[in-house]
Amino acid sequence: MILTGGCFCGALRYTIEGGIPMKALCLCHTCQKISGGAGNLFIGVEASAFRYTQGEPRRFAREPGTSPAREFCGECGVHIAARSPRLPEGLVVKVGTLDDPAAFEGPALVFWACEKQDFHMLPPGAQVFATLPGR
Repeated sequence: MILTGGCFCGALRYTIEGGIPMKALCLCHTCQKISGGAGNLFIGVEASAFRYTQGEPRRFAREPGTSPAREFCGECGVHIAARSPRLPEGLVVKVGTLDDPAAFEGPALVFWACEKQDFHMLPPGAQVFATLPGR
């Protein structure tokens, strides 16, 4: 399977080769902030399966070396991906940046449900965790 995507203005483009090992929704306060309130719909993939084919992202980490580095377009500001120093072999990619978001098919997992707002709806059939599994 090959997935493609990019930012709103087209300055950044990427390719993902392989399957989608994780389909999730995160409702933590950080994801609510970076999404504008909705939470973060994402796919988790092997970092080695992802590559930028056009442009170079800007990066931001709230606490470099310990918090996730978020990759975004320096032109239109769209958040593409995030890399965590806790799991360097993995990468999360924002579903809305896929050329075909229907490939997502909906989240199988929901994280940080303990921080959800009353207006957030939990998807039927998804496995829901109060925080992260194992915490």
